[in-house]
Amino acid sequence: MSEKNEILEVRDLRRSFGGVQALRGCSFGVRRGTITALIGPNGAGKTTLVDAVAGARRPQSGRVVFDGHDITGLPCHKVALSGLIRTFQISREYPAMTVLENLMVSPQRQSGERLSTVLLRPSRFRAEERQHLVRAVEVLAEFGLYEKRNDYARDLSGGQKRLLELARAVMADPRLLVLDEPMAGINPALVDRLAEHIVRLRDERGTTFLMVEHNLDVVERLCDEVVVMAVGQTLATGTMAELRANAEVVAAYLTGGVPADVRAQG
Repeated sequence: MSEKNEILEVRDLRRSFGGVQALRGCSFGVRRGTITALIGPNGAGKTTLVDAVAGARRPQSGRVVFDGHDITGLPCHKVALSGLIRTFQISREYPAMTVLENLMVSPQRQSGERLSTVLLRPSRFRAEERQHLVRAVEVLAEFGLYEKRNDYARDLSGGQKRLLELARAVMADPRLLVLDEPMAGINPALVDRLAEHIVRLRDERGTTFLMVEHNLDVVERLCDEVVVMAVGQTLATGTMAELRANAEVVAAYLTGGVPADVRAQG
């Protein structure tokens, strides 16, 4: 464990697509029990970075260390089993299942996934299913979705789908939750509700968050630390107040500026 108590360490990640360098040696850390924002202009490489961290894309070099273990290049399901759960820019609920069913299938390592347990140890399977049902009902109540429990997920509003996705992630019992633009496309009232849930999960459950977000007002309200990316590199880290005073950060957002070392390479 590092001196800064980092649960996630990203070390010199690099990834190219043809002649395009999406990640140019990106490095940063996320401290345990914090909400860290990952921000930057469009094309900065944020989604590619999140894909690399969560196992959706293998970096060509560099390392991802989660809770002291090297998870570089592991497939998504193994990364998730380690306790790092990721959500997406577009909600990925199971549309033909009810809201309650969406939560019931979210816990990991369910004994019902093995046919031998269902057939040979049915009492164990039923007991575990009851436990998941109790917890799912509790989580739905926490997120204000209990009244929607029997509705099909496809019938929820965009904001409700965002809440459902976060509730599903909670059912997977994450230690680090990576949120990819969670506030995109939802109304201000639901933005406030979602923000409250994120803070509550950090304070009450100790969940750590890495959040890609374009809404800088939300970032300033929620986040303990902010990581700025530009053209595939980590440009700066700090609080929003500190970053506003950073000329390179302002240039990256307002004028499309790039770091000096990247300009030199060009």
